[in-house]
Amino acid sequence: MATISTPLPGRLDTRWRRWFTRRRIAVAALLGGAYGFGLAYGSWTRVCAAERCPSISRLAPGQEGPAQTSKVYAADGRLIAELGAERRTVLTLSQIPLHVRQAFIATEDKRFYAHHGIDYWRILGALKANIVTLGYSQGFSTITMQLARNIFPDEIRREKTLTRKLKEARVALEIERNFPKDTILQMYLNQIDLGAGAHGVESAAMIYFGKSARDLNLAEAATLAAIPKAPTAYNPRLHPQNTVRRRNVVLNLMRDQGYITPEECELWKAYPLVLTTNRTNYGDVAPYFVEMIRQDLNQRFGRDLYSKGLQIYTTLDLDMQEAAERALSNQLDAIEAGVYGKLQGHTTYREYIESNRAGEEDHGPFTPYLQGALLAIDAKTGAILAMIGGRDFADSKFNRITQATRQPGSTFKPFVYSAAVRAGHSVTELLDDTPLNPPVLQLDSTLWQPKDYDDSTLGMIPMRKSLYLSRNLSTIKLGMALGEQTVIGEVRRYGITTPLPPYPSIHIGARAVYPLEIIAAYSAFAGLGTRVVPYAIQRVEDRQGTILYQSAPRKEQVMDAEHTWLMVDMMKDVVRRGTAYSAVWGAGFTIPAAGKTGTTDDYTDAWYIGFTPEIVAGAWVGYDAPQRIMNNAGGGRLVAPAWTSFMRDVYERRPAPADWLRPDSLISREVDWSTGYLFTPFCPQSDYHVDWFYPGTEPTKLCPIHSGLGPISP
Repeated sequence: MATISTPLPGRLDTRWRRWFTRRRIAVAALLGGAYGFGLAYGSWTRVCAAERCPSISRLAPGQEGPAQTSKVYAADGRLIAELGAERRTVLTLSQIPLHVRQAFIATEDKRFYAHHGIDYWRILGALKANIVTLGYSQGFSTITMQLARNIFPDEIRREKTLTRKLKEARVALEIERNFPKDTILQMYLNQIDLGAGAHGVESAAMIYFGKSARDLNLAEAATLAAIPKAPTAYNPRLHPQNTVRRRNVVLNLMRDQGYITPEECELWKAYPLVLTTNRTNYGDVAPYFVEMIRQDLNQRFGRDLYSKGLQIYTTLDLDMQEAAERALSNQLDAIEAGVYGKLQGHTTYREYIESNRAGEEDHGPFTPYLQGALLAIDAKTGAILAMIGGRDFADSKFNRITQATRQPGSTFKPFVYSAAVRAGHSVTELLDDTPLNPPVLQLDSTLWQPKDYDDSTLGMIPMRKSLYLSRNLSTIKLGMALGEQTVIGEVRRYGITTPLPPYPSIHIGARAVYPLEIIAAYSAFAGLGTRVVPYAIQRVEDRQGTILYQSAPRKEQVMDAEHTWLMVDMMKDVVRRGTAYSAVWGAGFTIPAAGKTGTTDDYTDAWYIGFTPEIVAGAWVGYDAPQRIMNNAGGGRLVAPAWTSFMRDVYERRPAPADWLRPDSLISREVDWSTGYLFTPFCPQSDYHVDWFYPGTEPTKLCPIHSGLGPISP
């Protein structure tokens, strides 16, 4: 007999409940999926509504393309700086080596040539990784999406949000629809942020390796490809160990994707990270000079200066600039080390740096440590060859050559003597080096009784000797005899523009001047009467080589060659036997040169301005807020050694110039220096001197004091 089984009521109820639960889950999933799809679709369609996404029309053919920095070159064509918010030099894809392209593709988007702007497989992988780690551990941006983000940083924000990703994806699809893959890759490799202000592989290659991207080896290419993941963390200069580890990851990826063999991978992973030490590649050359021309060109070109890729050719001599920096830096260090005496109560530069105050302290234009400045110009053209505007540009961008005004001290005196020579005074004329009697009433209604640094007087001395020994009293009396307005007029001929009140203290440099102007004024001596105007820019070209601006040397005749040669000959005595002897001739620098030391009241400013027939160079040392440097802080002691060190370095690389040619019209006479008359056999041999005179100013009478008959009336 057959048995019919009947389902148990409990089992039937369980099956029914399972079926109902599955159906509810399916319906919920369907509704959730529909809702999610609707939300995603709405987000996708609305994210760029109302023109919230950037237009790729900027990338269309004929558009300007990415902004490019303007490049600043030294006189010999070497790059010294780039001006712009982003350093960039554009290369075509064919100019970028294959292994550089492969390094970026392997690291950033291995399916670049297979997708259409969005890599859906990568999205799934990123979602899985982020779910596992419960965070945002992996992104899914393709090269095209990164390009969109880098080209339009203002419209596509950089924080990790869904809106940003949607915008990136929408713009990426638009880019892919309008440009071929190679063009997209080219734009990306010229746009990507590679740290240190470099955008694009060419600028980064120059900054880090000192070479074009065309010349990168495989390890260097992998290094650049390592940076985009975290441009600061993988900056080779800041974090070299991190960079090497990430570089080796890139090499492994290239191996895994078949771009290189396992043997090549291991070989290049062992390659050391070798970065360029050339400062020209990372913006640390002549910063005061570069900033000066930036300000000038900003007035001429405005925003184009930072985006149009201008080519700026300057007058800077890189070798001279480096020589100047060495000379001045070593001298300032020696002064602070106590070689010339004790700096009492002053913060040294080393102490300031070690206290970590550099760049952090808001000290305005005044730094607390000893400062220095130096300028060198071509005596024939006015081209600025070297410029140091201060000790530390990062800490103080105040340019002490072009922006400061300082008392020039005795470097002002040659203009007083120039006025005297122009007026017909002979170089052997006796000047009175005794105290002023009565004292002079000054601008502030106080009595002024100047003296020399050693509180001595020399009585009657020849004008030549008064200059090379830098005597104050005799110079003041000479200036007063000429008249203050005469001296001021003479100074204006030499190009000095700062206010000069007509009071006797101006004759010894008590009124402030611009260092740029007084150093350039000495070019009139170096040029035997022809003054040149300093300039820094030779020409500016656009990307196509069209000249947009060009400067030409400007010259002005200040004095005839005969009178100027007499001035130069007196100033040569400053180095042959005067206040700069120990630092110049005594130090072995015997190339034809002349100059003048300068020291101000209470030793607050120290100067030396010297020149050869080819180069005028001047240096200043002091504190930004005028204060005593040290006891006996004369320009001959503190500054002239830096000038000599600089000039010696310069002339080790170039032939010595010929001495200044003496004009034929000048005449010589044998003179008794103690009297100013013609020398006789009875004059003391110690007073014998051969000197030169402009016709009509030479002595014509024999010395009446030493005549063999005793003193007689002249």
